[in-house]
Amino acid sequence: MAAASDLIICEYCDAVYERQPLQRHQRAVCVRCGGVLQRHNALTVQQRLALALTGAVLLAFANAYPVMTISMQGLSNSATLWDAVLILSNGPITFIALITGLAIILAPALQVSLLLWVLTFALAGHRAPAFAFCMRWLEALRPWSMLEVCLLGTMVAVIKLAGLLDVIPGIGLVAMAALSVLIIAIAGKDIRDLWERV
Repeated sequence: MAAASDLIICEYCDAVYERQPLQRHQRAVCVRCGGVLQRHNALTVQQRLALALTGAVLLAFANAYPVMTISMQGLSNSATLWDAVLILSNGPITFIALITGLAIILAPALQVSLLLWVLTFALAGHRAPAFAFCMRWLEALRPWSMLEVCLLGTMVAVIKLAGLLDVIPGIGLVAMAALSVLIIAIAGKDIRDLWERV
């Protein structure tokens, strides 16, 4: 009988399988329901930590620099992610501002912080204090981090306004686009293999 650490349980139908080594671009699929059990992950702990540090820098750029600058007849105005949340909070839809702040600022910041915490200890070969708590929060935050939705909305706004005004995409927009891709790569479902690595 296989050891418990060698078993995989399908999260969709609870079928139990023995873990098999995967090659590059391979994934294990549940025979019963077709759900993905695991994917090959070529990233080492050092590479993940480097990407998490890059994510922290990109997060700082995305929040500190303007997402776009709009100008017309010599007047210009620029807005950061924080400005968008503050503008929404001044109107009658304060609840939407709260959700926006959670989805585009707080959730990504918590994801990157938790990843840095867990991976820093993993690099030294130890489990981080409150490791299980951090991993559960990383899993819970994944649906709430909606940078890619914000990015799509911003791109639509840039395209729509470009016909009426002079619109200049800012450093914040580029940082947000890079951070969206990076968070999907380092904080996706494949983060679960850290349970076995540390």
